[in-house]
Amino acid sequence: MALKNYTTTIKVEKTIGEIQQILAKHKARAILTEYDENGKVAALSFKIDTAQGMLGIRLPAKQENVLRVLQIQRRNNSAIKATIEQAERTAWRNIKDWVDAQMALIDTEMVQIDEVFLPYILNNKGQTLYEAFKDNNHLMLGEK
Repeated sequence: MALKNYTTTIKVEKTIGEIQQILAKHKARAILTEYDENGKVAALSFKIDTAQGMLGIRLPAKQENVLRVLQIQRRNNSAIKATIEQAERTAWRNIKDWVDAQMALIDTEMVQIDEVFLPYILNNKGQTLYEAFKDNNHLMLGEK
């Protein structure tokens, strides 16, 4: 099965703007665009007020992983573009769709914002909770 949005031609900058609009509409207090050493957008971080107070959330785009999947899928379908540019567009479009879907769940009060973004909440060391869990899951699971 082909990746969602693998044919998108929408520029990364347009998609980033759409994500920022979605976050602003849902009361993000600050939005930071992070760039890698090549000037490509690597992540979006934002601050948002929750029942637990103001939280930082970081949404990384792992374009290299998307590129790897596109390259694998290209073996079975030569029409698939397996370029870093296509991987970037695909990654950010999927993040936009995911953020939009999560906000729809929040709007319907099915979930809380911190509930859906939990893996991406930043701790006081600048790690996402998922990264902290991955590094120290025995501590988080109550194991010794």
